[in-house]
Amino acid sequence: MPYDRSPDRTSPAATGTDPRISRSRASILDAATALLSERGFSGVSMDEISRRSGVAKTTIYRHWSDRDALLRDACIAVGRPQQIPDTGRLDTDLETLLTELADGLQQATWASILPSVIDAAERDPATAAMYAELQQGYVQPFQVVLGRAIARGELPDAPQVDTLIAALIGPLFYRRWFSREALGQSFIAAHLQQVLRGIRYKPARPASSQI
Repeated sequence: MPYDRSPDRTSPAATGTDPRISRSRASILDAATALLSERGFSGVSMDEISRRSGVAKTTIYRHWSDRDALLRDACIAVGRPQQIPDTGRLDTDLETLLTELADGLQQATWASILPSVIDAAERDPATAAMYAELQQGYVQPFQVVLGRAIARGELPDAPQVDTLIAALIGPLFYRRWFSREALGQSFIAAHLQQVLRGIRYKPARPASSQI
């Protein structure tokens, strides 16, 4: 993904070290992710991560200053931001982004981790800052494709981008955790068309047709 702030778990380039250290980091992140999924954000300790990963706590602390820093990286790796499509049309760009978001929300690991992060963020400023970073990872690809569409003249009314993004992605979160309805392609297509009609979307014409 072009917009991907999350570290590659195994690539030596991601850590600047040899492959053995990269494998240790991957084991630590995998253990942290599994424990987050099983116990939630507040139920994970460095002792448990050490036992699950088989990596000594002293080694873990050489890579991460504390538990929250490690869990932050584990969450970002699981909820990594989407690639930013550039098909030349807003409707197809948005359909790609919404489909990828729906797939991610239905992933068992992330679906079990995210609610616990939201809960912890209500009480802990550091977790709240991490959650804000995760949110930005979801939102930024939509900001980019909407900005391109405005520049192409596809959105003549120049809508409030933040409000439009909320209208696009909000129903996916609602269906995943409130109504627990399917996030299939038929829903995404119908939802997207309804939003686009509401903002008077005008598809961009191919360059050849504008001559």
